[in-house]
Amino acid sequence: MSRRDRHGFRADGFTLIEVLVALVIVAVGMSALMGALSSSAKTVAYMQDKTFAEWVALNQIASVRIALQKGQIPATGNTTGDIELGSRTWHWRQEVVDSQVPGIRRIDVKVRPKDLKAGEDDSWYVTVSGITGNGLGAPGTGPVMSAAGTTGPQVPGGTNSPGTNPGTSLNNGTGNGTRSGSGSGNTTTPPGTTRQ
Repeated sequence: MSRRDRHGFRADGFTLIEVLVALVIVAVGMSALMGALSSSAKTVAYMQDKTFAEWVALNQIASVRIALQKGQIPATGNTTGDIELGSRTWHWRQEVVDSQVPGIRRIDVKVRPKDLKAGEDDSWYVTVSGITGNGLGAPGTGPVMSAAGTTGPQVPGGTNSPGTNPGTSLNNGTGNGTRSGSGSGNTTTPPGTTRQ
């Protein structure tokens, strides 16, 4: 803003009030930016903690499954424990309950940081559920569904009987495409067409 002094000369520059208003605007904007950055950092830390908590729960379910002998099912009930992961101690609570399918039980594992003081039924970071029992088939022992119908057990890399999975034709049964050209520019020419 320009103005004239008492001698009639023009003086350019900002007044003290204008400078103070500009500083207030910058301060408000910076405080809003700092609040957004702080909130973002807290969200990232919370998501990291949730990821670690989920790993703890998945590890606990895997431990229960590994500890079982063939044909055995885990006992129902609640258990708790603590475990170290990611430079932090985690508290977990496991509940094994019967499912509606005979021979199969559900395992629910809840996890939260041990240093988090909370009630017994709140502030859990994650709850992960899994199933186990003697009513589950071993991998590769059940029937395989295909376009031609149900076939016998198929084990990847095993000795499957030939012809049990006819597959799907990609060219509607009109034959195979022919290869033409040479070098790295080989392309597939569909049946019934010619390459120039």
